[in-house]
Amino acid sequence: MSSTKASDVDTSVPASMGAGKGAGCASRRPGRRTARTAFFEDEPAPDDPLLGFAPYLHKQPRRNAITPERQRAFIAALAASGIVTQAARSIGASLEALYKLRALPGAEGFAAAWEMAIDRGMARLEDCALERAIRGEERPVVSRGSVVATYTRHDTALMLFLLRQRRAHRYGADADLRPGSPAYERIRAEIEAEVPPLEEVRASLRAKVERLREQVEARRRRDG
Repeated sequence: MSSTKASDVDTSVPASMGAGKGAGCASRRPGRRTARTAFFEDEPAPDDPLLGFAPYLHKQPRRNAITPERQRAFIAALAASGIVTQAARSIGASLEALYKLRALPGAEGFAAAWEMAIDRGMARLEDCALERAIRGEERPVVSRGSVVATYTRHDTALMLFLLRQRRAHRYGADADLRPGSPAYERIRAEIEAEVPPLEEVRASLRAKVERLREQVEARRRRDG
């Protein structure tokens, strides 16, 4: 096997990788999957710089060789899913063969595109975490075996983690985040300004449960 110059590389993109082609959901029950990472994004457009890398060229390719077209198909699937095993499966190649190809002299373009595709998946995961921290998570309130209401729970630990990562100069490891410290109290005040007091949430839930009970009792008296 030998490498080739970038000028000799076939940079054409398969027609099957057109813009807007989504790979769909990997789950058989997508309604039960809440993480955005459980779903594939659209594959990169043919003119996406990610697919313009110089692929590895086999001097004497075998029938099952990972050709430039298959390399680009793998990178496109990896950018869409963020999952190496899924991207490998999409082109019918083994992980062993892909990692071996990636390490060959002359495959630097393929290796760099691989890392860029993973970065896109990580960026999507970061967006998911940020969205969950801001919007919170709906939790059910169960009474007598039935869901009677829901409330929004905000993950304080996730909020603090994202603040440390995104605003390291204010909330990073060097900041004193012990209870009572200025940094800790500032973060706490910011979170409390966005989240209703716990007692207020509880009072609202109790009122909803009481109204539901009154409705049930009224229906029983009417039907009885």
